[in-house]
Amino acid sequence: MIREVTDGVFAETDVRGCNPGFVVTSEGVVVIDTPQLPTRAVEMRKAAESHGPIVYLINTEHHVDHIFGNYFFKGAGTVISHDYVLQEFMTVYPEINPYEYAKEAVPTDDPDGIGLFPDEEAYFADMNQPTVTFSADATLRLGDLTFELIATPGHTPGQIAVYIPQKKTLFASDNIFNGVQTWHYTSNINQWIDSLKSLKKLDLEFIVPGHGPVCGPDRIDAQMAVLHEWQYYVADCMARGMSESDCIENCKIRDRYSVDIGQEYMLHHVIENNVKSLYQKLACA
Repeated sequence: MIREVTDGVFAETDVRGCNPGFVVTSEGVVVIDTPQLPTRAVEMRKAAESHGPIVYLINTEHHVDHIFGNYFFKGAGTVISHDYVLQEFMTVYPEINPYEYAKEAVPTDDPDGIGLFPDEEAYFADMNQPTVTFSADATLRLGDLTFELIATPGHTPGQIAVYIPQKKTLFASDNIFNGVQTWHYTSNINQWIDSLKSLKKLDLEFIVPGHGPVCGPDRIDAQMAVLHEWQYYVADCMARGMSESDCIENCKIRDRYSVDIGQEYMLHHVIENNVKSLYQKLACA
């Protein structure tokens, strides 16, 4: 369900995928990320356009749960992102095909979306990729509002957060996982922590995290604590001579949070890959 976070700021936080949303200005609407599930993407576009034309669509990272729904927003505004998001947009890797990852969720999480889901050839022919990109911080102004697009590398190299100062609201993207397991196995945690420190300087009342319920600025420190805990746990395991597999098996952080909606079966996958990433990085340090 799409909910109003504060006046004119809307987000959806209770479905599989990231937390997409939109902001209403005096001259149109700015969409921030798009729903992974087809029916939710169609519904969000309809909801956003009920407040005016969609002028801009901002993608905060390249992971499929933030960008797949762009397909259902074709013709609705200019798509904007960091350079890296365009570079990696729906890139197929040996370990994951993002199209197949999105497709597998539809029968269980969005059965009404089966008929809306495009075939692979049609999807890749017209994904609605970003047409305006930037390499550092950027500022977007529309009507009465300012959107600060803040480069926050760490979770991904092209990660951004979107700050609307007039609303004291931050769309944090996957800089913040609120009350659910943090996915960090392709991340640079030290960069991520530095990015979170920069977000602490903002004047905030509301944060729309990448995953989990809307929260306040105190969650920034909580996310830093989670990242430090992961680093300490794996480093301590290595110092005690534990193997990578033992480190995975004995990880108590798995009991701290569940994974996000619709990904309950992936808990071991998240823990395993988080540990492997840190173990390998620390071994090479």
